[in-house]
Amino acid sequence: MRLIQISDIHCGPYFRQSVFDKAVDEINRLKPDILIITGDLTENGIIQEYECAKRNLENINCKNKIYCSGNHDYRSTGYLLFKKFFEPKRVIEFEDFVIITISTARPDRDEGEIGYRQLLWLQKTLSKYVNKKKILAMHHHVIPVPDTGTDLITVLDAGDALRTFLYSNVDLVLNGHRHRPWIWNLEGLTIIHAGTLSSERMRGFFENSYNIIEIEDEIKPSLKIVGGELIDLEDLRRKSFEESAKIED
Repeated sequence: MRLIQISDIHCGPYFRQSVFDKAVDEINRLKPDILIITGDLTENGIIQEYECAKRNLENINCKNKIYCSGNHDYRSTGYLLFKKFFEPKRVIEFEDFVIITISTARPDRDEGEIGYRQLLWLQKTLSKYVNKKKILAMHHHVIPVPDTGTDLITVLDAGDALRTFLYSNVDLVLNGHRHRPWIWNLEGLTIIHAGTLSSERMRGFFENSYNIIEIEDEIKPSLKIVGGELIDLEDLRRKSFEESAKIED
């Protein structure tokens, strides 16, 4: 199975239409089995931006599209529009794995929160899938990302969330939000952050990009620059560390 993760499209004043169109051509050639959009489809959560996002995302050919809302989508009462334009799904089952979406956005707040009740629901739901790989998709991040400056907007209950993920044997968590591609490996849990697919606003990695994740016996992620090269995420992390060490010298 081939899963494509795109994130932080930001239809609105910072949206790069030509970049998005190029990404669509690339993704359609890859013929993904699953497309996950991890939030911030719009910049200000207004109806014209939702119409733009809906129209553009329909150009991606994939029968399994999974949507997460982001903090920008919930601005300007955009939380009322998100469910109108898209069909959020909580649990999507496949033969060998399950994908569960987590709602972290709150109206007119930049920081995310999962919440006690949602964590209880998540723990109970994950316990049903003993012999399947478990993938979580959410907008906000639970671990800070390098090269993004001061970070005060992880989910407020990040500690509780990580405990639930680890003790429920989650295999993969997909995040967006920080516009900086990255990967963490923590006690068997892989956490992948997506960059921005089509926004002018980038942090620490100045290319628009998306993630390609092959799901076989193992989960194999890579980063694709729109119109550019394919990069191993582990190599990206190592090179970033080496470059930061040179700056310190």
